[in-house]
Amino acid sequence: MKTLTKCVLAAASMIAVSGTAASAAIVCNDEGDCWHVREHHAYRPEFGVRVYPDDWRWAEGDAKKYRWREHEGRGYWRNGLWIEF
Repeated sequence: MKTLTKCVLAAASMIAVSGTAASAAIVCNDEGDCWHVREHHAYRPEFGVRVYPDDWRWAEGDAKKYRWREHEGRGYWRNGLWIEF
């Protein structure tokens, strides 16, 4: 019974940790490029980006204005290029 309890607790811990690994925010630039970030970064005002909660979605009428452009690492999209910082 102790082994079963330990296994259940270990599985619950893994699920809790994996749940926090999900995206932390959505970032969009002035050109309509949007991407997910796992950590909150300090974006400078000159980057021209807006940070939204992870559950943010653009309005149905804005589908032509925005597009998903995912990328790994720290940075932002500008003029179609990924700029790392």
